[in-house]
Amino acid sequence: QVQLVESGGGLVQAGESLRLSCAASGRTFSRYAMGWFRQAPGKEREFVATISKYGGNTNYADSVKGRFTISRDNAKNTAFLQMNSLKPEDTAVYYCAAVEVTYRSATFTSRYSYDYDYWGQGTQVTVSS
Repeated sequence: QVQLVESGGGLVQAGESLRLSCAASGRTFSRYAMGWFRQAPGKEREFVATISKYGGNTNYADSVKGRFTISRDNAKNTAFLQMNSLKPEDTAVYYCAAVEVTYRSATFTSRYSYDYDYWGQGTQVTVSS
């Protein structure tokens, strides 16, 4: 198993930046592809970004492409989400998630929440206009 803890959320103004971190503990971090999802009040959880286990493959939701960057540091067991040019519509609770890919391709990523086995508790991001 792996335990995930997000941090770095907060209140910012539109146009500013935040960097979210997802610290993993438990099994070897490089066994897992990682994803970031978000959920705004009254809305379904939605995909934001995903990264393969060694970081060589990434995918983004169209709504964040060009503004957000997902990355990981396997030596530090941490995944990151750099969020630039934030907009009020980015306001949500952000969750990181992990899926074990030991028997899958090294380039595996997923946009689908049902693929992920482990989830963090979430961190609030609020963007004021």
